[in-house]
Amino acid sequence: MGQTRHVVSVEASRPTMEGAGVSLRRAFGRADTSLDPFLLLDDFGSLDPADYLAGFPWHPHRGIETITYMLDGEVSHGDSLGNKGEIGPGDVQWMTAGSGIVHEEMPRPSHRLRGFQLWANLPRSHKMMDPRYQEVPASIIPTAELADGVSAKVICGEAGGVVGPVHDIVTDPEYLDVTMEPGALLCHEIPAGYNAFAYLFEGRARFNDSGDPVGERRLVVLGDGSEVGITSNGEGARFLLVSGRPIREPVAWRGPIVMNTDEELRIAFEEYRQGTFIGQKR
Repeated sequence: MGQTRHVVSVEASRPTMEGAGVSLRRAFGRADTSLDPFLLLDDFGSLDPADYLAGFPWHPHRGIETITYMLDGEVSHGDSLGNKGEIGPGDVQWMTAGSGIVHEEMPRPSHRLRGFQLWANLPRSHKMMDPRYQEVPASIIPTAELADGVSAKVICGEAGGVVGPVHDIVTDPEYLDVTMEPGALLCHEIPAGYNAFAYLFEGRARFNDSGDPVGERRLVVLGDGSEVGITSNGEGARFLLVSGRPIREPVAWRGPIVMNTDEELRIAFEEYRQGTFIGQKR
């Protein structure tokens, strides 16, 4: 038997406004040793285009990875390297900003927009790596059967013997979209020493010692251990289950740029103002 990961906290996501005026819910947005290497998780979605059409016009990133996972609707994107395209239902864009990139993300009108953006920190050794994308269409994201009545889309990492299409990520993350039928039980292994969390976005589920079932739009932060037990409620559940190897380095964070020191932040924003930011849109 493995060591059970106990629940550290259960937190409701909070309404906030981002970009040029996009209404969304923030599950977390902080440098936290219990979430390291993850920095931010936004849950965006609405049936009203007025809530999201303002989008996220041109803005810089350095020192992090941004992971966009769409459930419904489409987002157009472009960047200072000349990349452009569309992210549609079930698609993932895993962008490693590295030394610097300037990009925009603009939702398209739809009957429904729904998705997530996760920020993952990069260690000092990789903060100034060349920017890159891993564009992952829904058609190549495999599904693993993890238990009776439990399946997961494996975006990154390995679950149930199924390997996700995102690879070569320095913090060795696992990113799963888990669906549980009513009353199903899942016992899932996560490497000891890695940090892990779940974000419920449909139904209700109980996580080990969480007491009452956790409802929608709740973040469950898990303590250390080697496995987590999850039981879905009568209506079933769907949630993100994410884990990764912590970096354990100082975090200097302002807006879309995350470095190790305040001086590195100052340099990054000065370069952006002067037009010398690596990957700057010309």
